Amino acid sequence: MGKEKKRGNTQTKKMTSIVRKLQWYMVRKKLMYYISADFLISCLLAVGWLLEWEFVQIGTISVSNHRKVIHLNNIQKWCYIVENKQGERLLELPLYYFLCVLGICIGIILLLQFISLFTSFGQEGKKIRTILHPINDIALKADELSRKEFTGEKYHLIEDAISKLQPEEEISFGDKDLQGIEAAMNNLLYRMREVNRQQARFVNDASHELRTPIAVIEGYVNMLARWGTEDEKVLEESIAALQRESGHMKHLVEQLLFLARGDSGKTQLELKKISLKECMQEIYEESLLIDEKHVYRFRSEESPIMVMADSGMLKQAVRILVDNAAKYTKEQEEIILSVGRTEQGEAYLQVQDSGIGMKTEDLKHMFERFYRADDARKYKGTGLGLSIAKWIVERHGGHFEILSRSEIGSRIRICVPLQKE
Repeated sequence: MGKEKKRGNTQTKKMTSIVRKLQWYMVRKKLMYYISADFLISCLLAVGWLLEWEFVQIGTISVSNHRKVIHLNNIQKWCYIVENKQGERLLELPLYYFLCVLGICIGIILLLQFISLFTSFGQEGKKIRTILHPINDIALKADELSRKEFTGEKYHLIEDAISKLQPEEEISFGDKDLQGIEAAMNNLLYRMREVNRQQARFVNDASHELRTPIAVIEGYVNMLARWGTEDEKVLEESIAALQRESGHMKHLVEQLLFLARGDSGKTQLELKKISLKECMQEIYEESLLIDEKHVYRFRSEESPIMVMADSGMLKQAVRILVDNAAKYTKEQEEIILSVGRTEQGEAYLQVQDSGIGMKTEDLKHMFERFYRADDARKYKGTGLGLSIAKWIVERHGGHFEILSRSEIGSRIRICVPLQKE
């Protein structure tokens, strides 16, 4: 008990020492602020008083006049002199009495400021103690934990609880001394289980997506083995199907590899200063060549919009949006590509279509891997494109802004930080 009290007194002394140091630091800081403010006020008052006298005595204040302060022998002979361009003296104003009055006024203000500082000294201490109180409690608790001795019985208790843990159960030691360890381990278990669930879901979804093209390829290979050498029509149909499905599988595997490399940290961005207008212009021209079934428009501000980005990666993210827009928009409908600045001072790349749009309940899932809304399932796709686009945009420090209505269309913006000049 005596040791605990001694440790508590030591911690209290440390706390008092820290508070005192912070108090004196605040006093010095305020004092420097007061002195700087008083000096500035003194200069402004002096200039204002001199200009007022100049206006009263001469009748005007001319910028072309020469002004100077001179002194003869001692401080009582300080004078403010105003001369015109010809050297004719227009004003000779003694400064001694003004300086005395100004000094007395500033001295009184400084005295009041000193009194204010020391009367608020105790109050500042209370504020600092209030702010530091939670930190002090944490320090005391940490010190208590570091000095706590765990017996062999407690280690056996932890070991026994872990060995009997069921897959979805939480650890419970039933001991107050182990509550902190219990909470930390349960939090760790929750995160591990969540990662395992995500991995299992990802593997199941990938297997499901690969199963269909593999089954189709297997079916056509069997058909080739039976009739392909004799029936030319079967041969052509089988070759076309094999090319189509193998291309789909290749695309899916490439997307899976991209996400896997990204999750493991192996994909690195090469950030350079690029023009968003030029970037979107290239995608617009590519789209005109590749897709003749839709009408493409391009809109941009006249002034250049520069950002720090990996040009290739950013184009890949935009191409994913353009491909989706083309996939879900009827032929001869417009797809508008645009570049601009948001009201929040960010740059954006925008793809707008008049396709099938998305329902509100689907928007919150749209970036999940392999997620496809019911309306989109009749269109060919893997459900990984938007996940890849999200990964790319987040690595650029950006985010998406989405406006979509079912049967009306979608407007998706990629917002990224502007390059500072």
